Amino acid sequence: MVAAARTGGCARGPREQLHQTVLMYIAAVAPWVLSGPPSFMRVAGHPLRWRLLGELARSDRRVRELVRLMDQPQNLVSYHLGRLRSAGLVGVRRSTFDARDAYYHLDLVNCADALTAAGLALHPGLRLAPAPAAAPPGRCRVLFVCTGNSARSPAAEALLRRRADQVEVASAGSRPKPLHPNTVRVLREYGIELAGRPPQHLSAVADQRFDYAITLCDRVREVCPEFPGRAEQVHWSISDPAAPGGTGEDTYPAFQRMAAELDTRIGFLLAVLSGVRTGIGSEGVMT
Repeated sequence: MVAAARTGGCARGPREQLHQTVLMYIAAVAPWVLSGPPSFMRVAGHPLRWRLLGELARSDRRVRELVRLMDQPQNLVSYHLGRLRSAGLVGVRRSTFDARDAYYHLDLVNCADALTAAGLALHPGLRLAPAPAAAPPGRCRVLFVCTGNSARSPAAEALLRRRADQVEVASAGSRPKPLHPNTVRVLREYGIELAGRPPQHLSAVADQRFDYAITLCDRVREVCPEFPGRAEQVHWSISDPAAPGGTGEDTYPAFQRMAAELDTRIGFLLAVLSGVRTGIGSEGVMT
């Protein structure tokens, strides 16, 4: 009687108590069960958008390339790219080779944050932790290429070497010119000294074998040769920090943005080189 009075006139058995506990857990820990899945799940869960994310995880692409790879009409591909852009999972940058073109890229940081938020929405224990740093199996060779070999490619070479000295890395340009003073300055912020480094022409490495050949500007992508062996051709559409002109001080923030973007992309590249995939597997599944 006392128990019944304390529960509103009817005693609750073990099953009712368990049910109440589950409801309290869902309301407190997994509110999206009641309101719907997180935005990332709704946007990325579409089969074609998932395939687009997978392709952009490998390389920056133009719309016409994605149309060919997806084997879908351009208006459909463009629509789904727009949905991914609105969700902050994909970005776009006007081509510096042909202003009529644009390169789409995966926003790696936003995707990582969205995946973490989706896990936390389901359960507080599903917090994604960064994969531990691991050395690539065996020796891995990476080449970075831009037009002048004065800013983007030498910065990428130095940043990758700083983070993984077991990777053999080089850089070259199609029209080499002396190292930009702001490249030297910005890399000093990362504890790297490049002063006095001579530029290198693509012809100097044309007969070498690489595991990855990564082009960093849209113009050099059009002229970059194929290398012996089976080098994976990857494109990162990175803005030229020296393009606006002006004084060294005026352009320095652009060099800082360049270095930060390269360092972020290199961090995700290292996960691929070590076999710990942070992107999307060839069958459209996380691996």
